[in-house]
Amino acid sequence: MPTISVVIPVFNEEENIVPLYERLSRSLLALESFSHEIIFVDDGSRDQSLALIKSLSLKDDAVKYISFSRNFGHESATTAGFDRATGDCVVLIDADLQDPPEVICEMVEKWKEGYEVVYAQRKKRPGESFLKKFTSYLFYRIINVISPQKLPVDTGDFRLVDRRVLQALRTMGEYNRMIRGMIAWLGFRHTGILYEREERHGGKTKYNFIKLLWLSLDAMTGFSIVPLRISIAIGFTVMFLSFLGGCAVLYHKLFLGLSIQGYALQTIGLFFLGGIQLFILGIMGEYVGKTYIQSLRRPLYVISQEGGFTGNNAGSSLR
Repeated sequence: MPTISVVIPVFNEEENIVPLYERLSRSLLALESFSHEIIFVDDGSRDQSLALIKSLSLKDDAVKYISFSRNFGHESATTAGFDRATGDCVVLIDADLQDPPEVICEMVEKWKEGYEVVYAQRKKRPGESFLKKFTSYLFYRIINVISPQKLPVDTGDFRLVDRRVLQALRTMGEYNRMIRGMIAWLGFRHTGILYEREERHGGKTKYNFIKLLWLSLDAMTGFSIVPLRISIAIGFTVMFLSFLGGCAVLYHKLFLGLSIQGYALQTIGLFFLGGIQLFILGIMGEYVGKTYIQSLRRPLYVISQEGGFTGNNAGSSLR
């Protein structure tokens, strides 16, 4: 009997744990020809999330859990779940119930047709602000322009991947991770299914505008060197415009006899060039910083406790 693993990163989601488990269990039990495991990854929650997960694990042998020593981030939590998953296919879903577990049945049908990656594309996003929808729309379009690996638009982390994809993903050792981008980079046969996203069941979103901005920056610099090439283009453009401006000033001074007071122009030019230099240095620093962090070779996460794992999927506390 094939097995489905469901990986659920969790950070302060105490209001959603039990409703998610109930809906998820019903959906998985409807797949009668499959066995299943549910892996909760507690990313250093400070509420009762871990206690609720432990109680579910005591009642249901299919429920397993990993708890980090601190908050390592959503991507590290996803990686930990993938490292321990033993299923023939693995589903990644968030704990906020915005992504309906019932869609998993449709994903499995596509997987049975031979697709190795099945992602869920959102038709509607109720309960989300205009700013979040707009920035999300902008992010996917920009990343697909600058990156050779195209991300399917209007998708999140909610997806199913085949065991072969999971094994390939485990060989990728970068520290700054964006799982959906890494899966896209791997290739494989993929397809999408449309669904209507629901409003968050309880609690508050953990991604504010600043976090989304940093995630976007990580994605852009993690999958493309186009930002470096853009900085080169900006540098050449500024140099060319400065040369033209200098020629124009010299022409007016020598041939037209105009008295040109250049203090204001010089001041504006200095600030402009300073801004351009800082912008380019920032882009270069982002790449250098990623290289430095990667060179430290620190673990992606540290596990403080876990439960429900036996045999082949009982692993190390470090990754």
